[in-house]
Amino acid sequence: MAGPMCGTYWGWDADAQFLASRGYVVIEPEFRGSRGYGVSHFRAGWKQWGLAMQDDVSDALKFAVGQGWVDPTRVCIMGFSYGGYATLMGLVKDPDQYRCGIAGMAVSDPRNMFSMHWSDISDSARQYSLPTLMGDPKKDEAQFIATSPVEQVARIKAPLLLLHGFKDQRVPVENGERMRDALLKHGKKVEWLLYPDEAHGFQRPDNRIDFWRRAEAFLAVHLKPEPK
Repeated sequence: MAGPMCGTYWGWDADAQFLASRGYVVIEPEFRGSRGYGVSHFRAGWKQWGLAMQDDVSDALKFAVGQGWVDPTRVCIMGFSYGGYATLMGLVKDPDQYRCGIAGMAVSDPRNMFSMHWSDISDSARQYSLPTLMGDPKKDEAQFIATSPVEQVARIKAPLLLLHGFKDQRVPVENGERMRDALLKHGKKVEWLLYPDEAHGFQRPDNRIDFWRRAEAFLAVHLKPEPK
């Protein structure tokens, strides 16, 4: 999963194809809030981080299970940026639904989008766009806390592979560090990967190769069939 402002497009997706080449069924849900599917679909995602947007991810999985494509006992949730947030919230909201999670460059607390002023999000976006899309951090404080993975970390059961780029200005690395520390404090299983020379996404081929090797090994361990 990627961010809701991007959407998924028909075409070659190297990440999905890599996973498919290893025998995994890859589901890329087009949850509400995504652009490119009409105004109603976009507006339906306003103030729905961790709520209806997250339900769309679960509904996509349920559909795939109903079609007989997916073994519901061997599911991992994975994403980057907002998709990383949705991964963390999936493990929080539906802790028995996933065997594991992989979250990259993930927002660990939506309030960070407003408060981390060293990010590249503009002041006007914080004042106008984000309150419309996400809610007001003060007026909607209870909702923000309920949909903050770092605040709800105690609910997580599945092991997590968590990664971040040190130079990330869109989702500063503190998001990942705080989530890592909260997981460890609560005795959760987490593998932490920090790429010192990456920002919001992979630019260096050696880092991309390193990550996918680690992800492949992580999935092989946590999605292996249960012994009969």
